[in-house]
This record gives sequence, C-alpha cells and structure tokens, in this order.
Amino acid sequence: MENQTKAIRIEQHGGVEVLKFVTVPLPAPQGNEVTIRHKAIGLNFIDIYFRTGLYPHPLPHGLGAEGAGVVEAVGAEVKHLKVGDRVAYGQSPLGAYAEARNVPAHQVVRIPASVSFEDAAAVMLKGLTVQYLFRQTYRLQGNETILFHAAAGGVGLIACQWAKALGVKLIGTASNPEKTALALANGAWKMIDYSRENVVERVLELTNGKKVPVVYDGVGKDTWLASLDCLQPRGLMVSFGNASGSVEGVNLGILSSKGSLFVTRPTLGTHVATHEKLKAAADELFGLVTKKKIKVRIGQRFALRDAGAAHEALAGRKTTGATILTVD
Repeated sequence: MENQTKAIRIEQHGGVEVLKFVTVPLPAPQGNEVTIRHKAIGLNFIDIYFRTGLYPHPLPHGLGAEGAGVVEAVGAEVKHLKVGDRVAYGQSPLGAYAEARNVPAHQVVRIPASVSFEDAAAVMLKGLTVQYLFRQTYRLQGNETILFHAAAGGVGLIACQWAKALGVKLIGTASNPEKTALALANGAWKMIDYSRENVVERVLELTNGKKVPVVYDGVGKDTWLASLDCLQPRGLMVSFGNASGSVEGVNLGILSSKGSLFVTRPTLGTHVATHEKLKAAADELFGLVTKKKIKVRIGQRFALRDAGAAHEALAGRKTTGATILTVD
C-alpha cells in the first residue's frame, strides 16, 4: 500500500482560488532522495510566479521549494543523511507545500540543534540568497556602502543583519515609516522611504556624492533606472528578483552612458550547484544564526491548508520579515 500525504496542488494558473488542498501519493524515495516529514515550509515570492504562470511549469504541479523537517526514509545512494536527522532545504523541485515529500538529497542539509524548524524553513532560501549576493556575486569586504532595495522584506531583513555583521553600511529602501524603522532595528545603516523621498538624491547625499559600488535589487521594473543612477562608474547592478515585474527592453547603451556599469541577473541555484557548495553556504548562514548575528524574523504564520491567504498577504505587501506555512 503506497503511502499518501496532504499537499497543495494547482491544476491551472490563476489567483489563489486555484490552490487545492488534496491527498497525493507519497512513493518510497528514489536512490538519491530522502523523504522529509515537514515541520515548517517557507513562503517566497517565486511561489506566486509559479501559481500565476509567470514562471511556466507543466500542470498539474505543487508549489514551494523550501522547507524543514525530519528525515523519514533515505534512498540507497544517500550517504550524508539518516532517518531522524533534522534537515532543511531552500531549493528543490516544486512541491514543498506538503505534509511530507521526497527531495533530492544533494539539496538537503542538516540543521544545528540550536536552530528551530520554523527558523530553518524561514531562513534557508532567503539566507542563502543573501550569502551568495554578499559573499559570491559581489564579495563584500567589510567597509563598503551599498544600496539594498526592499530592506524590510524577508531577504532584506537578513541582508540588514548580515551587512552589519560584516561591517558594511547598508542603505535600504522601503515603502513606509514602519518598514524603514524595522530595517533600521535590524542593522540597516540608513533607510530611504521611497514613498516620500527621492532614492537617487538621498543616496548622493548619504555617500557625499560618491554613490555606491553595488546595488542589490529584488524589486525589478520599478527600481531599475533609479538603481543605475545610484552606481559609481564601473559599479555592479545586481538584479536578483522582480517583485514589481520583470526588467525588459534594456538598452545596453545606458550602461555606458551611466559610467561603464556592469549588470548581472544571478540565481541561487548556480551558486550552490553541488552539495559541497550548498553545505559551505549553509554553514556560513547557520553560523551567523547560531551566534545570534542573524535573528530570523517570522512576521506571519499560516496553516498549510491556508496557503491562499498567505499568498494574498505576500502579494499585497502586507507582510514583514519571513512568512511560513505550518504543518499540524
């Protein structure tokens, strides 16, 4: 008798009404997989892109790529994990919105005893994103002044704390005074409320006209041009997300006219392509969490069956910090 589990599935793209909480088969793990019984599941903006079809994927399918829980079964080829291990993952094939599931073992890491399941599920993708942005895409040395958009979001609050731990001055942007206060409380050096202030003018003021060597932009379309105007000559524009829509129709000539700028559109997967690279990045992340240099801010919790309400809160910019789905 094949095992079964409860999971969120979609059969068509659309609004939150397409999310169905159903019973699905849970086969034994393949040789290179482990079965994880989830304790908590991470929610990310990319989940909405898959639900709406902005990122196409053959239907029907599950959602979510981040979770934490306990290993329940181990495939024959898996050497680094065993039944009972406390584990987490931040990138996986779609399907984390489930009570239990199979995950390729090379994408799974053990979590330290001092890190809770909820914190691990909330921090894996967002924390590893900050790790590759700050330590790989543009390796911050500890004396830079940088610009980070949406600094009060899930990734942003981790970025604020990580920057502070590195001795980096993070200038953040946010949409209201509450969010600017939250980012400052988490280690941002200065904040710009873009609903009331001009981002480019404030960056010029804060840097005494020098601008910044790197801009980290997960917002996309709405911030693209302002971001370029905040960069020093030969600065790096890191476009790592598109919460406001994709950056399209880019004229490369604009990079020369604004100072021989560089631009990159990185993703986490390329930076943690092997288990060794994933473990190294996760070790750095969990080291900072264990030392309390990074405190995971879980702003919202929703039951797995209420994933639709969680999506609405995230899309409506009503969330702060991380949002997780909990499993009874």
